[in-house]
Amino acid sequence: MTEPSVNKAPTDAQVFESQIIAIVCNWCTYAGADSAGTTRRTYPSNVRTLRVPCSGRVNPLFIMKAFEQGADGVLVSGCHPGDCHYVQGNFFARRRFAVFRALLDFLGVDQGRLHFSWISASEGIKWAKTVEDVTAAVHQVGPIRGKPGKRKLPVLPEPAKAPRKSGSAADHEAITKHWRKLAHELLTRGAVTTVLGYAPGPLPNQMVPAFIEKADDTARLAWNDLCFSGLVTYLAGPQKVPGKVAVLIKTCDARSLVTLLAEKQVAREDLTVVGVSCDGVKSESGLALKCYACDGEAAAVCDYTVTPAGVQEGAVKSGASRATAADPRDEQIAFLEKLPSAERWAFWQDQFADCLRCHACRGVCPMCYCGSCITEQHRPQWIPTSINEKGNTAWNTVRAYHLTGRCSGCDECTRVCPPRIRLDLINRRLAREVEERFDYRAGEAVDGAPPLAVFKADDPQEFIY
Repeated sequence: MTEPSVNKAPTDAQVFESQIIAIVCNWCTYAGADSAGTTRRTYPSNVRTLRVPCSGRVNPLFIMKAFEQGADGVLVSGCHPGDCHYVQGNFFARRRFAVFRALLDFLGVDQGRLHFSWISASEGIKWAKTVEDVTAAVHQVGPIRGKPGKRKLPVLPEPAKAPRKSGSAADHEAITKHWRKLAHELLTRGAVTTVLGYAPGPLPNQMVPAFIEKADDTARLAWNDLCFSGLVTYLAGPQKVPGKVAVLIKTCDARSLVTLLAEKQVAREDLTVVGVSCDGVKSESGLALKCYACDGEAAAVCDYTVTPAGVQEGAVKSGASRATAADPRDEQIAFLEKLPSAERWAFWQDQFADCLRCHACRGVCPMCYCGSCITEQHRPQWIPTSINEKGNTAWNTVRAYHLTGRCSGCDECTRVCPPRIRLDLINRRLAREVEERFDYRAGEAVDGAPPLAVFKADDPQEFIY
């Protein structure tokens, strides 16, 4: 016979009382919860409700804040699709929840902590049952502030395939010669007011963006395998170059340009797009992050293409601007996804711990064109400014979510990151989620809307009760 429990010290499981935040729609789920109360339905008291006008109003930052402030679990619930008080709010919310759930899962947040449901005003019974199920799931996962313990951090395997090698010096010189001639011609006949290209920087083996406004200055232009940064960054946002601009783009930059055109941030009539036959750029510090899945083909969006053989009008080959080859970094993503969530969380927390909050990733990204970033907002302050676990996790998570369905995969954010946080893996994982769920790839169509700005009535919702 076992000893009476009164003689035993309580275990963690016995002491643990979960704290669960339920973010609910005012018109349906909140009324359903009220109905459960008025009909005397009993359910666990672990849930604290936060009422919002519509599930479409639920910013993923709400969920981040709940976990950040100690919630063990989060439940988001609203009207059934087709019953929304605001007609379409829950359709948009469903897409956002899908990708944000995938993001948190990849970062190591156990899926037992995050739940979504559709509950109408008449479904008080379903509300009570959902709360019971969510509470049980969160209890099984345990407290979010549990003892971390010492874990052996996983080591990413090296990709089986190396990135493409850069071209020869002779090809670079030929491209430079033809590019200078084209730029001189465009400025001379007044087709553009500024040419955006590359020029040698003040340091050895350095290429920097060049803003050429006079035909005589085109001799500064050059091209080689050190032209990492994308010039599309200077076509939108606060640092936008005014007037008519000729811009030199690589294949990866073309996808960013197409996305900016789709988001109406760039006027196509103000641009002369010059593609370059890119054989790949060099890797730095032994860590190759670019050119894994790119074929170097000039994009269809180009007005001209510069190759070692000369200048051609349009693209050398027809086709959309995209990476065509399989990306070997998918092996690393698969490796992380096979790990238990606790080990995956430990890996990313170790990565984010080195974040300096320098915002270099934001500065180099063509898609970060907002005049005022959310990190600069203090009323309310959604993202902590301090360099610590909370602030670093919130910043990197929110930025990755904002790039969902928009990231071109240029991987400049990872290249310029001083501690080399593997942001490219997060962006790649979300790009795959969007492609698998919504059949959408960023940068392929000028007339395509970002996937989180539209919806389909039959979008998958297997993760929603």
